[in-house]
Amino acid sequence: MRFTGGSAPHDLTYSDVFLVPSRSDVTSRLDVDLAPDDGTGARIPIVSANMNSVTGPTLAAALARRGGLGVLPQDMPLQQLDEAIRWVKRQPTWFDTPLTLAADDTVSHARTLIPALDGHGVVLIGADGEYLGCIAATRLGTALPDARLGDLLHGPLTSIDVDDIETPRAAFDLLVAADLQFAPVLHHGQVVGTLSRRSALRSTIYQPAVDASGRLRVAAALGINGDVERKARALVEAGVDTLVIDTAHGHQESMLRAIRIVADLGLGVPIVAGNIVTAEGARDLVEAGADILKVGVGPGAMCTTRMMTAVGRPQFSAVLETAQAAHELGAHVWADGGVRYPRDVALALAAGAASVMIGSWFAGTIEAPGTLETDDDGRVYKQSWGMASTKAVQARFGRLSPYELARKELFAEGISSSKIYLDPLRPSIEDLLDMITSGLRSSFTYAGARTVPEFRERAVVGLQSAAGYEEGKALPVSW
Repeated sequence: MRFTGGSAPHDLTYSDVFLVPSRSDVTSRLDVDLAPDDGTGARIPIVSANMNSVTGPTLAAALARRGGLGVLPQDMPLQQLDEAIRWVKRQPTWFDTPLTLAADDTVSHARTLIPALDGHGVVLIGADGEYLGCIAATRLGTALPDARLGDLLHGPLTSIDVDDIETPRAAFDLLVAADLQFAPVLHHGQVVGTLSRRSALRSTIYQPAVDASGRLRVAAALGINGDVERKARALVEAGVDTLVIDTAHGHQESMLRAIRIVADLGLGVPIVAGNIVTAEGARDLVEAGADILKVGVGPGAMCTTRMMTAVGRPQFSAVLETAQAAHELGAHVWADGGVRYPRDVALALAAGAASVMIGSWFAGTIEAPGTLETDDDGRVYKQSWGMASTKAVQARFGRLSPYELARKELFAEGISSSKIYLDPLRPSIEDLLDMITSGLRSSFTYAGARTVPEFRERAVVGLQSAAGYEEGKALPVSW
């Protein structure tokens, strides 16, 4: 990456900069390979944040199916984390994970799990695991809330047999021929997944992030306190593909100690550590044994660190400096936080990041943890909160005595509860991935780059005023 017209005398964030188009011989966005070069095995440079309101097993599986990497949070009890990792590993690689309910479940319960939107549905399973039928999600929007799901089944059972699907394109054509938007996929009478026209189409474009055994990849976080060695061993034994050692202030002795402990175990998986924002921090963490550095202090939507403590750094400059230091030592960087638009993801990669970690943007999706709620205006949302907030502290330290928990809560910071509304046009994480990767592919073609390393090398960045940034936004009203 290089600046055009000189660099700024002060630190920069994503809205301070823009990409300049260069001479290009990349004629199609589909000629671009978005796979990061950080050794994680991901196929797109998108990582979900290890936040309780963002990444659960469902979102991690959906993200890996499209080539990204989900990081399960460290606050989950170890047994629950073990189960979540193993669950992700059992999921289909290009069929969607089915949302299965019982015939006696109600419409109101189903609508806490899935919105009444086209291309989605619910699969009903009997007590012995037999397939009873499926209900399009749009039907849930017109049924009475207390109606039994089983009472909504009418006509012949709709399904697709896995043996009839040779390729994703064939699956798409089969759905069109049958005039179906959504259908379960069965193998010997058992439901093994679901498909919609859009998910079949996506499988012709995206490559899943899979391990050597062909299972979906998943990452998990652990803290710097407690028995770090035991937890790291347990996570890898469960099948985790990347370990993320995480704390708010990554450039501290306890972090360096934790990295050395995990690195000395020789577990054979990449070690991510952070968060940091300086070249010095990057060098210290890499020398301790980290392969990838998580960069960002304070840019997240749920984070109040900068306003509470004045600590942090504008994200573009933080990524630029740490990535340069990391690359000199053969390591890589994940840009964590501050992403509001697809342009910000492109700018993070231009600054040197191998992947970009996204939090709150993914919290308002069908696949994120938690149930769907509806406000007084009928808008659907999920709850999100910061990982240093009172709500997160209560979850993390709930087993402490009331006195010790009260002491922890006294120093909590961050937003404890925020409504993240589902975008009715992009309710799924996959819808957001379509938008983000489409923008990224176009950014690469403007720069004349076919790969992430080429983009990092060829990107030309300019500085802009606040007025220049506003000029680039679409006008949401008529003239």
